[in-house]
Amino acid sequence: MKASKNLLYPSVFKRILFVAYRHFRVYSRHFISNALPPFFEPLIFLVGIGLGVGKYIASLQGGTYIEFLASGLIVSSAMFTASFECTYGTFIRLEFDKVYDGILSAPISPANLILGEILWAGAMKGFFFSFAVLVILLSFGIFNHFLVLLTPFIGSLTGLLFSSFALFITSFVKNINYYNFFFTGFLSPMFFLSGIFFPIKDLPFGLVILSDIMPLSHLVRLARSLCFQDINYFLWTDLFYVLGFILLFTILAIRNLSKRLID
Repeated sequence: MKASKNLLYPSVFKRILFVAYRHFRVYSRHFISNALPPFFEPLIFLVGIGLGVGKYIASLQGGTYIEFLASGLIVSSAMFTASFECTYGTFIRLEFDKVYDGILSAPISPANLILGEILWAGAMKGFFFSFAVLVILLSFGIFNHFLVLLTPFIGSLTGLLFSSFALFITSFVKNINYYNFFFTGFLSPMFFLSGIFFPIKDLPFGLVILSDIMPLSHLVRLARSLCFQDINYFLWTDLFYVLGFILLFTILAIRNLSKRLID
């Protein structure tokens, strides 16, 4: 009797994993078209900006400009893919395809579903997209040490952070066009003001404070410390900021979006 009950009601971890696995199966049906762009996007930035601007900058923070740029691109790719997946992707599954209606008919709670979304878009896709950037960097010989192999895990943290935040945003969005404000008004400024393209310490004081508030800046510092082999105790503050952000917006996303899923 106990064994049959366990089959009908799998553990919480299995339920969350089932949601992530469902999204993986859908993603893998068009694996070539889904997997190739992550390898091309960093290549465009490295050639267009890294080689172009790098020609006029001899060194930056102890390395070449292309190394400086590359260390930031590792996490920015995870930010965009997690944000896109948990805004447009989640909204389409919720409002148009009605995918969640079928998922919730199984023994899966709204909280399980939301955590599965975060696991897929954040931890798994964030890792993959960061790994794709790393492959390009290693193939160009930009980095050649062991610590850089740990950067995809920072990509996972990036994905977890922005997927939880994007789901929180999605809990309020009633019209898919409103995501333009999120991407143009929030993600794009953060992309340019988080130290990916230039050091933020030389910006006006107000912009330095704003940049430190933005979560991407902390993730860029974590990734860059691994790429430049510059590990120090101050990085703990960046890590705690990121983990606190993930925890806060995961809780808020579950609380707000669960009501919408049930309704």
